Amino acid sequence: MKINLKTYIFIIVLITISSFKKPIQDDIKGSNPEISHRVIENNAFTFGEELNYRVHYGFINAAKIKLKVNSNPVEIMERQTYHLIADGKTNSTFDWMFKVRDRFESYIDMGYYAPLKYFKSVKEDRYSDVDLVFFDHEKKWIKGKKKNMDCPAYVQDIVGAIYYARTIDYNKAHKGDVFPINIYLDQEIYNLEFKYLGKETIKSDVGKVRCIKLMPKVVKDRVFKDDDAIVLWISDDDNKIPIRVDAKIYVGSLKVDLTSYKNLKNDFSSLK
Repeated sequence: MKINLKTYIFIIVLITISSFKKPIQDDIKGSNPEISHRVIENNAFTFGEELNYRVHYGFINAAKIKLKVNSNPVEIMERQTYHLIADGKTNSTFDWMFKVRDRFESYIDMGYYAPLKYFKSVKEDRYSDVDLVFFDHEKKWIKGKKKNMDCPAYVQDIVGAIYYARTIDYNKAHKGDVFPINIYLDQEIYNLEFKYLGKETIKSDVGKVRCIKLMPKVVKDRVFKDDDAIVLWISDDDNKIPIRVDAKIYVGSLKVDLTSYKNLKNDFSSLK
């Protein structure tokens, strides 16, 4: 599969501002009494939450990313879902180099926190692509606009993984702990993982924030020199907000910083 480099960089940003965990429970009944689902408790985010980020390419303020939870639940396949949206676009001063207008949407089940529907639309200079898939986690099956395929149960998409991960409890994590996750992207399933590195207080655009520090493992390729090229920080509180991402790539460095937020579910208690 050939991925446009500009799309790949935006995907990297989305992947690295997320963190991952194993299912909390796998055998608790959901709303359909004939089917058993895991149940995951969400204390981290709610309807209407909005997180805004700026993307630095070296010293250039290159792009903006917005993560949003729509204000109302949406019914998909007779189940209630959170409608999640990630919009990314380059700034006008960077459009001359390459112009990006990307949108990713995920509809994640409010009980077992895995996607039921996923949509992607990317427009970058002369390159464009659209993807639409539906997930059947009982049958371990993905029905797509381009093709159908098998999948692991509770596989995540690129956006849903960010929010699913915020249900994590790091109080019992130890340095070096590794957590795996499966993610669907462009008719492929990727087996990813990240490592817990401890806690650290950083200076950010929104102030000093007490954070949890993580390192996703990436594949050495035409983008990354090393498999430890990315470090990310999320707020050490009930919200688990992605605060910062640092990524070292062959063509420079990429940095993503939280610039604003609203409608958080809990007090931003890690902000000093």
